Amino acid sequence: MAAIPPVCDFNRPAPNFTLKATNGRSYNYSDIAGQKGTLIMFICNHCPFVLKVIDRITREASELQLYGIGVAAICSNDPISYPSDSFENMATMAIERKFSFPYLHDADQSVAREYDAICTPDFFGFNAEGKLQYRGRLDASRSEADPADVDRDLFEAMKLISATGQGPRDQIPSMGCSIKWKAA
Repeated sequence: MAAIPPVCDFNRPAPNFTLKATNGRSYNYSDIAGQKGTLIMFICNHCPFVLKVIDRITREASELQLYGIGVAAICSNDPISYPSDSFENMATMAIERKFSFPYLHDADQSVAREYDAICTPDFFGFNAEGKLQYRGRLDASRSEADPADVDRDLFEAMKLISATGQGPRDQIPSMGCSIKWKAA
């Protein structure tokens, strides 16, 4: 089922976390934080929305890192109900897709709850002070094709944040599969 996150809650502080990455290390927010801002992305391995745009996600992340933006992706889905989202499969995806950023496992789903993550993909763009400035979509494309003239919403927003510390006031929410929560 498609889920749409709420609009950006400007200046909300970034919740801290300590999560294990597919490379075997553990990271907290300050380990990820970039000199000019930080992008935290909630993704997973099985979501058709993520799979359609994963190459664009990795491209945008690599380019944003050149602007001093720290980047990490987090998978919070229940791997019992969705085995393709297991830690082992996350590690395979990170290698196969050549992620330039840590892919973190939120095993108890507490980080997704702290961030109020709703869907995959869900993007949280913070300025250098760790204040939320972007919670919008990746880009204007809804298809697998990436037209040359597509609006690169996430990229342009994070570039603006890196330069000014402020995100764009007009943001279009991301849309994707709901986070797969564990049974209560």
